[in-house]
Amino acid sequence: MKKLYIKTFGCQMNEYDSGKMADLLYANEGMTLTNTPEDADVVLLNTCSIREKAEDKVFSDLGRLRELK
Repeated sequence: MKKLYIKTFGCQMNEYDSGKMADLLYANEGMTLTNTPEDADVVLLNTCSIREKAEDKVFSDLGRLRELK
């Protein structure tokens, strides 16, 4: 079974969207959530492009995650 790590940036709507994506990936692909990107087969970063601060944070995380996968 594949493991999924989701990190959410931005507003409450993004939190809802991340939960919905996790539910769909579990239902369709059998993916289960993990608490760390190191344990994940799939890393999903969900951000809001309207808020510049959230977008900056995701680019910073992408740099760190590049070393994992």
